[in-house]
Amino acid sequence: MPRRNISITVPDLSGKRAVVTGASDGMGLGIASRLAAAGAEVLMPVRNRVKGERAIARIKETVPTADVGLRDLDLSSLASVEALGRDLRDDGKPIHILINNAGVMTPPDRQETSDGLELQFGSNYLGHFALVAHLLPLLRDGKARVTSQISVAANRGSINWDDLNWEKSYNGMAAYSQSKIAFGLFALELDRRSQANKWGLSSNLAHPGVAPTNLLAARPELGRSHDTLGRKLVHALSNRGILMGTVETAGLPALMAATSPEAKAGALYGPSGPGHLGGQPAEQALYSRLRSTEEAARLWSVSEQLTNIAFP
Repeated sequence: MPRRNISITVPDLSGKRAVVTGASDGMGLGIASRLAAAGAEVLMPVRNRVKGERAIARIKETVPTADVGLRDLDLSSLASVEALGRDLRDDGKPIHILINNAGVMTPPDRQETSDGLELQFGSNYLGHFALVAHLLPLLRDGKARVTSQISVAANRGSINWDDLNWEKSYNGMAAYSQSKIAFGLFALELDRRSQANKWGLSSNLAHPGVAPTNLLAARPELGRSHDTLGRKLVHALSNRGILMGTVETAGLPALMAATSPEAKAGALYGPSGPGHLGGQPAEQALYSRLRSTEEAARLWSVSEQLTNIAFP
């Protein structure tokens, strides 16, 4: 079935420095490639240097003049996040675009970060919370736009306040939803605090819809030896152009949110097709779970305690 042409225009980004987490493959790699093609210097913090080098080679196949570089980052380690922050602050270069894209999804059994946090909450959310805190001086210098990648999963479930680390019982999908709701609440609170404290940065949200990305692919390190049935179904529908997006279109909402002159602070961008699963990227209504300023402020305070990092 032919797929309707889905595309966006990325403006000239010459002279801009962009940081993209989770850019060593899939959707993040596509985002990094488009930023580089628009003239940005792109830093790709990665956990696996071999995958990172392959990603850079792929970008340079299509963008020979790309200015791309690797940094080390393991979002499941607050020490690693701190080290990256120190490394980039030592560079002293302003950051103009930060796309918080990396994530893990639904390990079959509960796993922990090196800091004893439930893996999805710790990596998808708290690792990025700490990263923004460590990079804040550079983001302020660059009057940055910070775009955080959530998920349609943030439109269901809730914050498990009685057991944030899922130690009493574990449900992989519920924990994933919590991590993305928390990430969304943080991104919106970041924008509010930036305005109140005159930090000079703006923050918004994107989600990719549903596409055959690597989130549900075989990941032995997560205890998943085969692609999930869900991923196989999404792949089949995507290949036929039915409802779902592709790996290439999934990154477009984040690109729009991070680079479009029309993109708004505090807004959510995602696919505009049926169910917001695929289609042309556009602004959409905030999920109900992201609208409570009281819950966002509570989460911010708890996050500072869990990471032992305080924003100014």
